Amino acid sequence: MPDVAGLRPTPDRVRETLFNWLQPIVAGAHCLDLYAGTGALGLEALSRGAADAILIEHDPVLIAQIWRNIEVLDAGASVRAEQAEALKWLRHNENKFDLVFLDPPFGQGLVAKSAQMLKEQECLLPQALIYMESEPGVLPPDGFKVVKEGKAGKVKFMLVELL
Repeated sequence: MPDVAGLRPTPDRVRETLFNWLQPIVAGAHCLDLYAGTGALGLEALSRGAADAILIEHDPVLIAQIWRNIEVLDAGASVRAEQAEALKWLRHNENKFDLVFLDPPFGQGLVAKSAQMLKEQECLLPQALIYMESEPGVLPPDGFKVVKEGKAGKVKFMLVELL
């Protein structure tokens, strides 16, 4: 992956825990990796049987690398990667998702803003789960409940669902 300021790939240990949590539901899921970064979460969901995934990344260097990775992995029709600012993209999204990955830049309140927008724009299918990765102390916004959570170093991660 390119050396991009602020890029914080999900640690392997956290990703392993996450996909252990998701194992019963990832097969056939419609996924959104909203702050894709490296694209690792969305691409791993596909490798574990997700029906499809949309990866949204604003940085042009990162999205170019994601497109190359999609080509190398021959992910083809099951994945779509777009260069866009996440919240603007959500305003125009008409897709519905079973599983959403939210791993935005820290310290900007984007976890809560993104989750609220997913709810307001009706982007979530019934029983949808949202993976949130943030700095410690961040709570899910009103209207969501924590299903599972963990901490690794300075990273808090949780799986949430709508109330």
